[in-house]
Amino acid sequence: MGKLKGFMEYRRALPADREPLERIKDWQEFHEKMPEEGLRDQGARCMDCGTPYCHTGFMLSGMTTGCPIHNLIPEWNDYVYKGFWQDAYNRLAKTNNFPEFTGRVCPAPCEGSCVLGIIKPPVTIKNIEYAIIERAFEEGWVEPKAIAVRTGKRVAVIGSGPAGLACADQLNKAGHSVTVFERDDRFGGLMMYGIPNMKLDKVKVVERRIEIMKSEGITFMANTGVGTDYPAGKLLEEFDAVVLCTGSTRPRDLAAEGRNIPGIHFAMDFLRSGTKALLDGKEPAISAAGRNVVVIGGGDTGTDCVATSIRQGCKSVIQLEILPKPPKERQPDNPWPEWPKVFKVDYGQEEAAALAGEDPRRYAMMTKKFIAGDNGTVKAVEVSKVDWIMQDGRFVPVPVPGTEEIVPADLILLAMGFIGPEEDLLNQLQVVRDERSNIKATDKCFRTNHEKIFAAGDARRGQSLVVWAIFEGRSAARECDRYLMGTTNLP
Repeated sequence: MGKLKGFMEYRRALPADREPLERIKDWQEFHEKMPEEGLRDQGARCMDCGTPYCHTGFMLSGMTTGCPIHNLIPEWNDYVYKGFWQDAYNRLAKTNNFPEFTGRVCPAPCEGSCVLGIIKPPVTIKNIEYAIIERAFEEGWVEPKAIAVRTGKRVAVIGSGPAGLACADQLNKAGHSVTVFERDDRFGGLMMYGIPNMKLDKVKVVERRIEIMKSEGITFMANTGVGTDYPAGKLLEEFDAVVLCTGSTRPRDLAAEGRNIPGIHFAMDFLRSGTKALLDGKEPAISAAGRNVVVIGGGDTGTDCVATSIRQGCKSVIQLEILPKPPKERQPDNPWPEWPKVFKVDYGQEEAAALAGEDPRRYAMMTKKFIAGDNGTVKAVEVSKVDWIMQDGRFVPVPVPGTEEIVPADLILLAMGFIGPEEDLLNQLQVVRDERSNIKATDKCFRTNHEKIFAAGDARRGQSLVVWAIFEGRSAARECDRYLMGTTNLP
């Protein structure tokens, strides 16, 4: 695939982002587009490796290796190199319902397992994927497709995040009548309210895809919480099958002294407030304007909190990470094709550094307690450094005596991940959970203990990547179709 010896001729290159000090003035996407010639050069770097780990998609050492939805990456790299853009789009659409989502927000485990990455920087797979799908929209290749035959079967999909949308899209293609229930006022789940607009545009990208799905015959019901606005029992009476794609939405809390002091919020509440205010043209319910912000958690959500705080006009922002600072290069205990656990600077940290002159992250830091001011709201947080010590066969963080310090903070955001799906609806449907509190449904059939109820996405597998959610939605749709029809042609 690509050009013979192309990986020897061309260096890895990405399009330039908008300058940090300019892009923080608005909420628009910050990635620029790469000229076609540059994209062809990047496609040429795909090296005909024989065993392309980029599209393997499995878990290795607890981390994702390759593309979970098994994108045919070498094939569409080759088409881009040759200038066959519509063929590239057709290959991409075979495996990915929403390349415009993954091309923007996926961390690209495909690149981490790229064979070229053993000896040189890997192929720019994510950027090529983004370029293919945006070219397809510009050329009019992405359009609603009529469903030739309807089966007469009705399926309810609960949740409109990436798993729910992928499941609904596949089931609709199979000819079933699909209704997507969403308790929020807009569709997209995590992609709508959990990821900021500058990372994933809600109108130009998310709603663009929703409108196509509506045109193809899928029914969307907003402001409809199943189990509250819509009785769970009615769901089972009116539909032939149900797929639960409710996500993993219970945030992990922090059991530290002073946790109940006002001014401490979960990251998702903060991000949702910011995006909803932007879309509604109102002031956010939780604002970082003029505040000293401390973000606790070093993942993607924490980064989004940093970037959102900056755009809202925070006074300062610090990001606390309990893990040590990663190395600059792969270590011997982190070999290819594992996900490379190396130091990276994401967009939020780049913006904070441009403003303040330094990376906002502080590594190996533990939160000990929150401190209230005279007005009763939070004014500071006490932290200390930690060492990671082996105890009972596992590493645990241990505070380092004498390293305590007080950090000013009048807005604290907890971005420490999620612990499972909300339980009210699951209790009403009497759906069995596993030992991690996720919905119990096997990888093989995606069916719960109830014959006509299936599950997919973070609600089933736990907090994960958007690309895994798409895989889950597609897989659950296939097994749901098999249950309804006795056989299935869905991939």
